[in-house]
Amino acid sequence: MSAFLCFAQAPICRPMASQEIETLAAALARLPGLGPRSARRAVLWLVKRRESALPALLEALATVGEALVECDTCGNVDTTNPCGICADPRRDHKALCVVEDVADLWALDRAKLFTGKYHVLGGKLSALDGVRPEDLNIASLMARVEEGGVDEIVLAMNATLEGQTTAHYLAERLEEHPVRITQLAHGLPVGGELDYLDEGTLAQALRARRPVG
Repeated sequence: MSAFLCFAQAPICRPMASQEIETLAAALARLPGLGPRSARRAVLWLVKRRESALPALLEALATVGEALVECDTCGNVDTTNPCGICADPRRDHKALCVVEDVADLWALDRAKLFTGKYHVLGGKLSALDGVRPEDLNIASLMARVEEGGVDEIVLAMNATLEGQTTAHYLAERLEEHPVRITQLAHGLPVGGELDYLDEGTLAQALRARRPVG
């Protein structure tokens, strides 16, 4: 048997990096938006800049890990309680935007178009996953509304079956209160071409059509 055949039949099982580096890459790969390849690239970037970037990253992670808290008022994640949004006197306390998760809150607030305050449900109703109304922060939402001072509730649920079911349930619960209930419009994205859109997006765009001019 030739040396080449022996080599082909006996693959090297030795890992490409040390166990510590492999553990770091595996930990990064569990982050949203990062797969194994992206995690390895991130690890290589940190290794190349271990004297400058790595200490700063470790310090930032340690600081956030010690100071991170959940806002008792809205459910946002911040380093202060109440969070910076709830404590900001410039915010319109009469408008309340209800979202599923903290990520949705951050995404909407980055747009700087909504000047009111938020309420994080902590999920969405799902019979399949066993998520019931009592599993979400709905009771605290109703308490905030019952305190008074809120004129508009914006239901910013995701355009999924579970998200729209949650929005419908909240709308029914809020009907007995003197507040205006609105919902995010769903439809054609800016720059979107009809041929590349899914049927659900097109159907919603047709249902939400409005007069021109």
